[in-house]
Amino acid sequence: MAQMTSQTLYQALWNSADILRSKMDASEYKNYLLGLIFYKYLSDRMVVYASDQLEEKTTDLDKAQQIYTDAYNDKDLHDDLISNVSDEFGYHIQPDLTFTALIDKIDHGTFQLEDLSQSFRDIEQSSEFFSGLFEDVDLYSRKLGATPQKQNQVISDVMKQISTLDLVGQNTNDILGDAYEYLIGQFASDSGKNAGEFYTPQSVSRLITQIAMHGKEDVRGFTIYDPTMGSGSLLLNARRYSNERLSINYFGQELNTSTYNLARMNMILHGVPINNQHLHNADTLDQDWPIEEPTNFDAVVMNPPYSAHWQPSKGTENDPRFVSYGLAPKSKADFAFLLHGYYHLKDTGVMCIVLPHGVLFRGGAEGRIRKALLENGAIDTVIGLPANIFFNTSIPTTVTVLKKSRTTRDVLFIDASKEFEKAKNQNHLTDDNIQKILETYINRKDVDKYAHLASFDEIKENDFNLNIPRYVDTTEPEKPVDVVKVVADIKKNDEEIARLSSELAKNFDDLVANNDEAAKQLAALKELFKNE
Repeated sequence: MAQMTSQTLYQALWNSADILRSKMDASEYKNYLLGLIFYKYLSDRMVVYASDQLEEKTTDLDKAQQIYTDAYNDKDLHDDLISNVSDEFGYHIQPDLTFTALIDKIDHGTFQLEDLSQSFRDIEQSSEFFSGLFEDVDLYSRKLGATPQKQNQVISDVMKQISTLDLVGQNTNDILGDAYEYLIGQFASDSGKNAGEFYTPQSVSRLITQIAMHGKEDVRGFTIYDPTMGSGSLLLNARRYSNERLSINYFGQELNTSTYNLARMNMILHGVPINNQHLHNADTLDQDWPIEEPTNFDAVVMNPPYSAHWQPSKGTENDPRFVSYGLAPKSKADFAFLLHGYYHLKDTGVMCIVLPHGVLFRGGAEGRIRKALLENGAIDTVIGLPANIFFNTSIPTTVTVLKKSRTTRDVLFIDASKEFEKAKNQNHLTDDNIQKILETYINRKDVDKYAHLASFDEIKENDFNLNIPRYVDTTEPEKPVDVVKVVADIKKNDEEIARLSSELAKNFDDLVANNDEAAKQLAALKELFKNE
């Protein structure tokens, strides 16, 4: 199978969604397409690996399938083959249930949904790591069709569509992993408000990750944590900027089970070793995690749900995450997420969190938390992002950078609200926009109408209000008025009015009234213009 370019792969993957697009919303059909692509990837890499281990290396899936089948049915080879494959991948698939085998059944009209369902179950039951991975792929949903026959046909059509894709012939996992990210981004664009549950735009992810990793690109065993990880895009971007990418350890928690499964698939498709994945499916605020070593990380990155409601349980005020700062209000959990992430940050680490502007200036409990953080020197930088940059909201947002063990309490303010390029449905940060923000963050100096390094005393004078316009004046001065030109224009206008009035008065002479009232009105008008 010939290798595909990134762009052709992206397009082919997206075209595969056409079969499902008319049947359900993007938030639903993404589970089918992404799940089936993931299954094909697991199946294809297993049979190709098996053929290699049997010293009959090939990337031709039909040949690899035959080699795998023959060895599987060979009494002398069977046990060693299964042991080898399971040790390498953590699972194995029966020869008659591989993606290639099921496509053959589709071609011969013998495919049944139960075959695919059984293969899903076998993978999920192979180890705890794969448990529940395919639970959102409902093969028997009536949205696929009103009868089992129609459901069977739709799934068959999708599988045939993606069967032509080369998912294991690439030199690295990057192309496939990026293609998967592309698909997730496309689904997010189609999902609208639901997108915020699972996706942070790549441009924002790149900005945040580069800030969090600045100066640590060569750290071996780098640890990064996202307590609201969604599809895992923020975590996975660490691979782009690390020179020790294979040693990165990823920690993430996600409340939504479907999104949690998506993140796990995303990790595997990016080639992240199982031992480097530490992902958890639970409520971050309700259940502090991680609770086992390591509990503090080199980087914490997060894009939590904005101003979400939360319900702190009895005794939460004594939770070590919050005890030094107090609890965020029940109606707005923004600072609860921030304090959770900050608690799990190393003394030498960097945290980046996306939040709405309200956290910068709201009073009450939020004001007290913000004041305490500023007094401790925790808040390092506040970056104002453009409006309409996220799929699920049009409001402008901020990236707040936090650090521990700072020797100063100043805060750098960057107003990047105008740093964007308009796209079809939303704005996005270009590479130049990102670079400008990064350079300003690193240089930590005033930039006219763009950035200001505010001292702690200046912030204190503003009652610990961090609203960016208080520190960065982006208004343009009004152009000086040319008084001579204004007077000349007025005089010219007066002359033109006088000329037109004179012409209009002359035209009245040609008018004739047809009754007494009209004659009276006409006489009054003539008198008026005569006086003018």
